[in-house]
Amino acid sequence: MSISTLAASAKAWPFEQARELKARIEKLEKAGRAKDQPVVFETGYGPSGLPHIGTFGEVVRTTMVRRAFEALTEGQYKTRLFCVSDDMDGMRKVPDNLPNQDMLAPYLQKPLTAIPDPFGTHESYGAHMNARLQAFLDSFGFEYEFRSATQLYKSGAFDAMLLRAAEKYDDIMKVMLPTLGPERRETYSPFLPISPTTGRVLYVPMKAVDAKAGTVTFEDEDGGDATLPVTGGHVKLQWKPDFGMRWAALGVDFEMFGKDHMANAPVYSKICRILGAEPPHQFVYELFLDEKGEKISKSKGNGISVEQWLAYAPAESLSLYQWQKPKTAKKLYFDVIPKAVDEYLTFLDKYPAEADAAQLENPVWHIHGGKPPSVGSPVSFAMLLNLVSAANASNKDVLWGFIRRQAPDATPEKYPLLDRLVGYALAYYADFVKPSKTYRAPTDKERAALEDLAARLDAYDGALDGETLQTMVFAVGTEHAFEPLRDWFKAIYEVCLGQSQGPRFGGFIALYGVKETAKLIRESLART
Repeated sequence: MSISTLAASAKAWPFEQARELKARIEKLEKAGRAKDQPVVFETGYGPSGLPHIGTFGEVVRTTMVRRAFEALTEGQYKTRLFCVSDDMDGMRKVPDNLPNQDMLAPYLQKPLTAIPDPFGTHESYGAHMNARLQAFLDSFGFEYEFRSATQLYKSGAFDAMLLRAAEKYDDIMKVMLPTLGPERRETYSPFLPISPTTGRVLYVPMKAVDAKAGTVTFEDEDGGDATLPVTGGHVKLQWKPDFGMRWAALGVDFEMFGKDHMANAPVYSKICRILGAEPPHQFVYELFLDEKGEKISKSKGNGISVEQWLAYAPAESLSLYQWQKPKTAKKLYFDVIPKAVDEYLTFLDKYPAEADAAQLENPVWHIHGGKPPSVGSPVSFAMLLNLVSAANASNKDVLWGFIRRQAPDATPEKYPLLDRLVGYALAYYADFVKPSKTYRAPTDKERAALEDLAARLDAYDGALDGETLQTMVFAVGTEHAFEPLRDWFKAIYEVCLGQSQGPRFGGFIALYGVKETAKLIRESLART
């Protein structure tokens, strides 16, 4: 069965979006759209600050829909992904985390690409942030085409739509004015001229809009009237009209955005239609929350950044977290990392044996564009964290010593993902697990059971088989009348490892060592 046939009924959300997008394209083709016209996906970026987890999420999720669409249509259409930087926006305030604050202060309200680079590496602040964005996206291997709003405005790429906006000025105002407060309505204009005297982006009312000449007239900052063409980068649009204009000018077919844009999405679409184009298919995703359930904010610095996640886990695990339930608000903080890593490993391990249809539902298909790696990790991240804890390990060699005990031929070269996970486990343990570890004394019942388990381990001469050893641990818990049995495993972890949960203990014994585990139990029982 062909992949397009399977994709036609796949339930994974990127395929649902791909099918809706395909239906949109086919409808437009019946209305005259050229069949060889590329299908354009777009994401936007505000370069006033550094790329963040929202930037990553928007690009990775859009890429997932793009790959699903390509599979659904089997190469029938060329696709493009534009990543547009709104670098012509005026700088409203100097970000607190930038160097040379005093140098930037005189440039408030000037376009970001007309402000000196405080880092001293690029021709402008906007250029610096754009370079950071592209390096950020390139580090994940995203396939995209970068677009600078400044260049789009100045090159003439937006000219036709800006002239149309002047022609349709009254219609645009009818859409915008009801969305504004009484005071803002008095001074609002969809056009923001760049002052010819100060170079600043001006939020001023228009005294005249000449659609035939393609000009706007306004009071400049020197008190005199100024007339500018709406083309060539002399003006830009307010952000809501700009959204719709960009869709029309670039021929955007698909765009996703956060729930905070949802109320404005009808405005964007109306502007796009006023300018003579059909709005793209849109997908609204929920925003991430911090551990307290509050919206993550760049200014607050709550939640977790991409860089922080990648210090403790591979990018694939972050992609998985983005893939899962995009329309559900999820907490994004450090405690979710181990689970996300192990869920990724589980999906990767299942993939080769799955039928073709099931593979399309597996998130690793979407994370890797249909080509997931063939080698995963034979050891879970949770198991590695417990190994680090039990062995008090501080370097990779110690952990690899335990791994080779169970898999003598395992090497970092054969299992590159596992080798990365070993490093992540050391870092995560040191920063998050070790500081919060709390050992407790066993009850009399728990002590008796743990002594029994240690004795059986000392006497054990079987193979290092996790299932066999797990059966032994089960038997001890059952014979000592733990009900429910999970209380027995909880006791093992709390007394011996200082935490309330962990991976299957039989697998841990096989990896850590039978005699070593017996010793660990006895040392834990002797702890005061």
